[in-house]
Amino acid sequence: MSGSGGGYSVPRKTLAELEKERAAKEEGEKFETELNKYIKELLKDINDRDVEGINRHLETLRSALEKDIEGYVDLKFGGSIMKNTYADGLSDVDMLVQINNSELAGATPNDVLKFFSEQIKRRLPNTEVKIGKLAVTVKFASGHEVQLLPSVKTETGYRIARPGENSWSNVIKPKKFAEKLTTVNQANANKVVPLIKLMKKINASFPPHKQLSGYHIESLAIDAFKNSTSVPKTYKGMVEHFCRHAEKAVLRPITDSTGQSVHVDNYLGGANSVERQRVSTTFKQLLKRIETANNTNSFSSWKSILEGE
Repeated sequence: MSGSGGGYSVPRKTLAELEKERAAKEEGEKFETELNKYIKELLKDINDRDVEGINRHLETLRSALEKDIEGYVDLKFGGSIMKNTYADGLSDVDMLVQINNSELAGATPNDVLKFFSEQIKRRLPNTEVKIGKLAVTVKFASGHEVQLLPSVKTETGYRIARPGENSWSNVIKPKKFAEKLTTVNQANANKVVPLIKLMKKINASFPPHKQLSGYHIESLAIDAFKNSTSVPKTYKGMVEHFCRHAEKAVLRPITDSTGQSVHVDNYLGGANSVERQRVSTTFKQLLKRIETANNTNSFSSWKSILEGE
């Protein structure tokens, strides 16, 4: 019996095996570097919005709405622009129309939406104007869409329309959500807002009945990256992390912090609804595509995912 203790020794790897591992590691690192570089370039294109053109449209709308009424109308950026998650071609320009000291202050939401539509059509007879449940959408020939969400001023703040009720909501607090997003974004090296824009681009490639609202994507991102110490730091990793989080998180409602409604995702129904399961499956399928792309270091496969193909 040997006095050495008879310990088990792990066979050493051959030189060829070590070389193969080294080459695979280098290939993987090169793939990650090239992909994250491409994502940064893609974000530049997404951020390339026509600021001057948008401002011209807004000034035209402001003058149209103020015509023939007492008092004044304020246009405040809302939605994706206020939160810096606007993506050219993927987001509408959301404007909160604050009605101050005018005859419209005592009108119902439906009356205000009708007034908005009539005033804009009078000023822009050849422009597409549609009345929705909460807002009037104006689609300009330039391709920009502006959503005008009416709000009335009260002693405690502004109220917007309640969906399907023709009455005004509780006092809304859109700044509260924007501040929360800003905090999470800063804690993650200012990469959460760009990540949201990437996810909006990917989301736009889904069939309409499987797409999430922009507000829902923003809320999911806040939840996914609220613990900045345990999440990826590269855009590639952040996209993967968001998708893994969303696959499960979409199955339950998210509380709305702005006061506009009880939940940000009422359009998907209650917890584990058919609609929620459908969206969850979409993210599961997306994760499979990502896994395949990673396993093969396929730049083209990732490019196809990010460009919504």
